Amino acid sequence: MKKAIIGKKVGMTQIFDEAGKVIPVTVIEAGPCVVVQKMTKEKEGYKSVQLGFEEVAEKKLSKPEQGHLKKAGVGMVKNLKEFHLDNADELNVGDVLKADVFASGDKVDVTGISKGHGYQGVVKRWNAQRTPTSHGGGPVHRHLGSMGSSTDPSRIFPGHIGAGHMGVDQVTVQNLDVVQVDPELNMLVVRGAVPGPKGGIVYIKTTVKTQPVKKGEAAGISANPQKASARVNPQKASARNK
Repeated sequence: MKKAIIGKKVGMTQIFDEAGKVIPVTVIEAGPCVVVQKMTKEKEGYKSVQLGFEEVAEKKLSKPEQGHLKKAGVGMVKNLKEFHLDNADELNVGDVLKADVFASGDKVDVTGISKGHGYQGVVKRWNAQRTPTSHGGGPVHRHLGSMGSSTDPSRIFPGHIGAGHMGVDQVTVQNLDVVQVDPELNMLVVRGAVPGPKGGIVYIKTTVKTQPVKKGEAAGISANPQKASARVNPQKASARNK
């Protein structure tokens, strides 16, 4: 990946673009992140860097975590994450990455831990259908119902939907637009929603989606004269063939 940073979700709001249209955005406190460890091809067999985010008191870290950070010679940080960056060779332990690693217009993927919803039933958790609510349905309208035949296979197949713990899963939202960047406030503003509650840790990195390449004005014009995109003269469908 080209760029990456660790951040904290501040919340959602809305801004107006130059045309006056409302854009729903999420504000993220991105960085500053310090390089804690550098992996090299010679030693570890691959190239990457480990970033640290959010300073914390030393007493709140375990002894192994304290030793790892003291060996690097950086301050005590709470969150560590490894990224396979293209420019890993250029970074060294102690370097600081800020929100300005991204620019307005970049496409990013944001990963976070989704909100927890506790123990939920099958209707809310999997959008299952209720049973009919009339003619003696009984107190089982939101129950799961039949989960398979009894004689064969006489069991429930793995992965079948059911009630259980909902949320607290790692979720990635892909291909979000970076709308604004403010390195002084460590602020990154992206279009749309990102996973997790306010104050949740998120990982922002360059999107893995392939961006379409514009091929010129003639791209997308059909060779079929019956289609509107092929008509040079709207009054004459066969004008393209002449």
